[in-house]
Amino acid sequence: MQMKIMIIEPMWSELCLITLFITTLLYWAKIVFSEVTYLSFLARLGIVCANGLLAILLIERWLSSGHLPFSNLYESFVLLTWNLTFLHVVLEKRIQNEWLGAIIAPSALLMQAFATIALPVEMKQSIFLVPALQSNWLAMHVSMMILSYGALLFGSLLAITLLIVAYKYIEIDNQNVRTDSVLSNSYNIQMQENWFLDVRRMCLIDQLDYWSYRAIGIGFILLTIGIISGAVWANEAWGSYWNWDPKETWALITWLIFAIYLHTRMVKGWNGQKSAVVATVGLCLVWTCYLGVNLLAKGLHTYGWFQ
Repeated sequence: MQMKIMIIEPMWSELCLITLFITTLLYWAKIVFSEVTYLSFLARLGIVCANGLLAILLIERWLSSGHLPFSNLYESFVLLTWNLTFLHVVLEKRIQNEWLGAIIAPSALLMQAFATIALPVEMKQSIFLVPALQSNWLAMHVSMMILSYGALLFGSLLAITLLIVAYKYIEIDNQNVRTDSVLSNSYNIQMQENWFLDVRRMCLIDQLDYWSYRAIGIGFILLTIGIISGAVWANEAWGSYWNWDPKETWALITWLIFAIYLHTRMVKGWNGQKSAVVATVGLCLVWTCYLGVNLLAKGLHTYGWFQ
């Protein structure tokens, strides 16, 4: 049974990658050919299938290793990709924006491509957990951190989508002003024709801002739980709650930037593009904390690929 799973697993991983690639093309085609209505259904079906395939891949890893698939970078990447696509599937009907899938799908594709193609074979293999990892805190800490990364990435990508939509709105508005200076009658007609489109863009901006705030809020709570549970686990395994390991330090920096995001919204009243810029900075920090530190730094949480 285990041998069959080990043979099927690489093929399943490649199937997930192919599904995400086709889904990305469908979402991009949906933007170019917006009048083709069935592209929306096909793209939505693709992301649902990709999410299901990723779930099956994680279950296969669980069955083959005998423990939860949280033990190496490959498994955490697959779990993070699943988390991102799951959030997209859940919220896509509520956030009806053609740019959302065009950003989320390629992001998931790049993550799965990195896990499937770029990582060395030895970093993909399921191994027995060392005694320090044979703890109930493994599931608590790692699951909270990966789920928080997924929610924070999703919220930050929504913020980037907001910036794109807002930029397009400003660009069109400036073009209309230039038209007004040339021919006022033509401008008035154009304004009547574009009024509904402008209102829809404004609604989309508000909607993206709302869900970005909610996703980042949930991600921040999960990140806080993940950091606290990691500190308790560290004390149990290494005799100290905090060791200023590079991973711990960057996790704290990431926590602080999203704390600033939430503080400026709740206390200073920031929203829209201002908050989106802070969330974009947070996106960079999440990737630094999750991937950059793991591969480039030396510490208790690193894999030592480039060391």
